[in-house]
Amino acid sequence: MKKIVLTGGGSAGHAVPNLALLPRLQGRFQVFYLGTEGVEKRIFAPTGIPYHTLSAVKLVRGSVVKNLLLPVRLLQSVRQARRVLRELAPDLLFSKGGYVALPAVLAAKKLGIPVLTHESDLTPGLANRLIAGRCRAVLTSFPETAQRLKNAKFTGSPVREELFTAERGAALKKYGFSGKKPVLLCFGGGSGSAAINAALDKALPELSDWDVLHIRGKGDLTKKEGYVPLEYEQDMASAYACADYVLSRAGSNTLFELLALKKPALLVPLDNRRSRGDQAQNAEYFLKRGLCRVLPEKQLSPSRLVRELRLLAADKDLPARLARAPFTPANERIVREIEQALSSFSPQTPR
Repeated sequence: MKKIVLTGGGSAGHAVPNLALLPRLQGRFQVFYLGTEGVEKRIFAPTGIPYHTLSAVKLVRGSVVKNLLLPVRLLQSVRQARRVLRELAPDLLFSKGGYVALPAVLAAKKLGIPVLTHESDLTPGLANRLIAGRCRAVLTSFPETAQRLKNAKFTGSPVREELFTAERGAALKKYGFSGKKPVLLCFGGGSGSAAINAALDKALPELSDWDVLHIRGKGDLTKKEGYVPLEYEQDMASAYACADYVLSRAGSNTLFELLALKKPALLVPLDNRRSRGDQAQNAEYFLKRGLCRVLPEKQLSPSRLVRELRLLAADKDLPARLARAPFTPANERIVREIEQALSSFSPQTPR
């Protein structure tokens, strides 16, 4: 059985797609993970697959001083990754990007190990831009992204298959909702969103005709009539199943989950001052196609939030547009690309 090493991390968005692919990889390949002690390790801990660590370093945008030692630390990370990859001798490295992937891909290239990477966002992130030329191919979630890189190929985005397994009635019962009111699911990423939380907290009195499931991160978790707050929800299948509408950030993985599950959503992209602007670009892409509503964070207020949610619910044609959307889970397509890449490479012995 051939060996595959998965890598990628620094945020959940760079690890969850690997998790989505795992069920289709296991049984076909011997699978390992190479990441840091960060969020990707927490995400993959329940899977039981062998996990190997390195100490990757992140570019701090806008700070020259904090980046002075980055080249030295990157070299150390590449050496760590090289030791692990030499020991495992995998047939392929599959990367999901993020700063964790950079040393792993550089090490794989040195060892003659073929690499595939996948880009989730509309515009490639820094790590994938740096490693693209070292990869057999860059697979993309958006067709337009594939046009920006010489060796790119559009496949679509992987989506966790377990999200389709929950039944609405059981999900409503789990959270204590009657099903007589529309249910709003709100979440803001892996650790919640302070901006969305604050606006929703103040908007709740105006949403008394809705039930609200709020995955808000750490903080006040006081339940109220029609309002269920959670710090974290492992069972996102049930959370999605009970939801009629979704309020969320605009990370690529979340967007493709919403599209796959046909959930009408109001998106609040992460403010560009705190990101490279990928969430705003992703949200605008689907807004232009009539598949969501978007509320910029700088315009977020309790009253505006209520208004936008009401407009979301009033758009009776949105479910039909979502049903016709051509974006479908790409899990099997990506696995076929992995198999084709493996068959096209001559066996090499890492040095």
